[in-house]
Amino acid sequence: MKIEFSDAGREDFLKLERSLQIFFRNHLQKLAVMPPRRHLKFGVPHHVEDVTRQARLVYDLREDTLFVIHCFATHKEYEKWYKSYK
Repeated sequence: MKIEFSDAGREDFLKLERSLQIFFRNHLQKLAVMPPRRHLKFGVPHHVEDVTRQARLVYDLREDTLFVIHCFATHKEYEKWYKSYK
């Protein structure tokens, strides 16, 4: 499966600390092999993956591509984005 970033996803990823980027990269490689785990509720058309206790990865699956929407370093950033859909 191919991995692509949205503009916002790439920007988020590049802002992360180097050590956190490694965690995100490892999770992306794992997701490219394994099917999605958790789909978001409230009509949000994306999947989410916990990268660390705080960090979250929001992505879509499009045919044979894993499309990264956002990378959040903290749960607070993720919650703020998630609540914008409610």
